[in-house]
Amino acid sequence: MQVHLNALSYSCFVIRFLLICSLVLASGLGFAQALPPGYALPGGPALTLQQAVELALTQNFGIQIARRDVDIATRNVSRANAGQIPAADLNLTQSNNRINLQQQFEGRDPRITNNVPTSLLNANVALTWTIFDGLGMFVAYDRLKTLEGQRRQLTRSTIEQTVADVTDAYFDVVRATGKFRALEAALRIGRERIQLTKAQVEVGVKAKVELLTAQVDYNADSSAWLRQQESLLTAQITLNELLSRDPATRFSATDSIIVARDLSRATIAERVQAANPRLAAARLQVDISEQERRLIRASRYPSVGLTGGYGLTRNSNGAAFLPGTSQLTTNINRQQGFNYGVVATLPLFDGFLRRRQEQNARIITEQSRFALDQTRLQLDSEAEQAWQQYQNRIRLLNLEEANLQLADQNVEIALERYRLGLLTPLVLREAQRSQLDAATRLLDIRYEAKQAETTLRRLTGELVKE
Repeated sequence: MQVHLNALSYSCFVIRFLLICSLVLASGLGFAQALPPGYALPGGPALTLQQAVELALTQNFGIQIARRDVDIATRNVSRANAGQIPAADLNLTQSNNRINLQQQFEGRDPRITNNVPTSLLNANVALTWTIFDGLGMFVAYDRLKTLEGQRRQLTRSTIEQTVADVTDAYFDVVRATGKFRALEAALRIGRERIQLTKAQVEVGVKAKVELLTAQVDYNADSSAWLRQQESLLTAQITLNELLSRDPATRFSATDSIIVARDLSRATIAERVQAANPRLAAARLQVDISEQERRLIRASRYPSVGLTGGYGLTRNSNGAAFLPGTSQLTTNINRQQGFNYGVVATLPLFDGFLRRRQEQNARIITEQSRFALDQTRLQLDSEAEQAWQQYQNRIRLLNLEEANLQLADQNVEIALERYRLGLLTPLVLREAQRSQLDAATRLLDIRYEAKQAETTLRRLTGELVKE
């Protein structure tokens, strides 16, 4: 009798197992359509990092403004702007008058004439040329060239920073996409868990509370999935703003986050001092301050210039009387010819204005040297901080890459055991959470490592080639 009952129990178990397997297979056929409403990866045309950088270089408003500043500085570099080229002016004056004239001679009646026309024409070409001003004109020309060089370095710094921002924003989209796909995988596992639990409940192997628990967990993953979709769209909007295009533009970031692992601290320190545009601009500011001081000193010397020109003067007076008579006539005087000369100016006393200006220029030069040292220290600090972050993230990256492989294997095994009824839902859920956490940590660490690498390349002037 005992043997007969054991055989009957075994037969029931086999029937239940076969029924569960058939339900699982049936549910698996319709699994692809059982995803949350609105389930879709926000995407569009493929966009690589290289394409994003090229768009930023041609469209970013900050870069365009900086380049226009370079154009202005380049056009300002001229010998005429420095005062080395002669200046020529054409002057023309034409004046007309109508006057009432009364002349009184002793013993005679007064001569009265009304509405008499007179005119004056003055035309000349004037040439001025400063030939010596204490060498100030040559200092001014050098200063214009230095200002142009500084503006180019500042523009390069703007471009480097923009490219770094675009790189970070692009890989933020990649990171958000990776998290989106990780949650997508979690939803698939959650849906399969619901189908398995539902099949087991229908054959009486599981209680309905486990099905409700599976549904609650699935809804929680769906909520996280929707939040991550919003984060992905926000990351795309941020990148579109840097590319100066419609924020609603949708795209798919196709590049992966690949972190270089061969950077050298000594090479970075050397490149920061040699190629950083902010540091180069600070050095040029010291030169500009010195040139300003030399310009003020040059104003103490005599200034010598040449003048020349050709002039024509025509004066028509309709109120002239013929000598010895009372007859009114028109008198026309005309003069024309060349004129030339030398103009020399020697400053004698100006209330000590130049001395105060020179003292202020000396202080400004000292300030520019302090600013240079401050910039150098800031760059060294930024490089050291980025280097420490880079090293730490590389170590964490190696750890999390291995950890994710273990988490993936753990989920595969746990899901298979759950299909066979050998694992509790709580253990499966814990394995699923561990896998999702590992994937999220890996994406974050890989992004942070790339950020540190990008910062180091920006500080060393390697993001943009000449």
